[in-house]
Amino acid sequence: MPGCDADPAVLGWARQYTRHPKQFESQLQAVLPRLVYVQKVAEDYDVAGEFVLLPWVESHFRPIAARKHRPAGMWQLMPVTAGSLGLRVDRHYDGRLDVPASANAVMKLLEQYHKQFVDWRVVDYAYNAGEFAIRKAIRTHGTPPEQPAIPRLPVRKVTREHLTKLLAIACVVREPARFNVSLPTLPGEQRLVQADVPHAMSMAQAADRAGMTLDALKRLNGAFGSNMVDTAAASYLMMPAAHARRFNDVPLELADSNNGGDLLRAPPADTPAPSSTGDASLLRKHTVKRGDSLWQIAHTYAVSVDQLKRWNHLGNHSLKPGQTLQISAPN
Repeated sequence: MPGCDADPAVLGWARQYTRHPKQFESQLQAVLPRLVYVQKVAEDYDVAGEFVLLPWVESHFRPIAARKHRPAGMWQLMPVTAGSLGLRVDRHYDGRLDVPASANAVMKLLEQYHKQFVDWRVVDYAYNAGEFAIRKAIRTHGTPPEQPAIPRLPVRKVTREHLTKLLAIACVVREPARFNVSLPTLPGEQRLVQADVPHAMSMAQAADRAGMTLDALKRLNGAFGSNMVDTAAASYLMMPAAHARRFNDVPLELADSNNGGDLLRAPPADTPAPSSTGDASLLRKHTVKRGDSLWQIAHTYAVSVDQLKRWNHLGNHSLKPGQTLQISAPN
């Protein structure tokens, strides 16, 4: 998509975002786990990289809680839009706050928009103003040319500004030194992955198993409307890779044995992950769920994508819900 010098307004918003460089860096560092997760999903759908930053424009990646008939989540989806994308929204569970479910739904939508409109700038217009409004505008005024960078379709000011802001934050990421900022990096252990939850359990129990604070786990899993993990809605929890390994390492029979008593303490941080090779007794399997990717599964089990592909004879990155993957070399 167009770069920093495509339009004076793009450069203006880029400078606005970075007028306090250290504060900007701190804000970006705080949202980096979600941003990096969205990046991998965007790659799966072959969506333009600028749209990884769409939640920055919408909400600064904040998991905004739902209010009646109002947009929610980091993508700021309306309830009707969420429903059309296949996301469940009710008082027990709100898919707009489910990181993988919402990211996959939005990226699939953007992919569909691009097939229809071809131009990624128009895709952004459609996301903000609605597909039918933009389709009508193009039918009347034609496909916009490459110049100007901000297409002059008859859209609202807020829609034009939405695209300008997206190009602006992408401009900062493309040329950080130009704005006197440094981009943070995310260690592998802090990357968000899906931890399988085999049955309903309390958030407190899940946090204890993962070695996380309850508040931290809830911030990453705001879709659940209560303090229980409803596996009928989503049979996974999002957590940093290091905590996901700890969560998976606690034997379920031990975790359940207290039956409401003191929660089992998670193993210490230096507890090694189970071996992924060797004895057949250590063979582990993973059942693919909607939204899973090879990258996520590899990080969850501390193996590489190439290993997963080799162990499961996969020729590409495509996965199907219900598919079973081996997480160690077969004998």
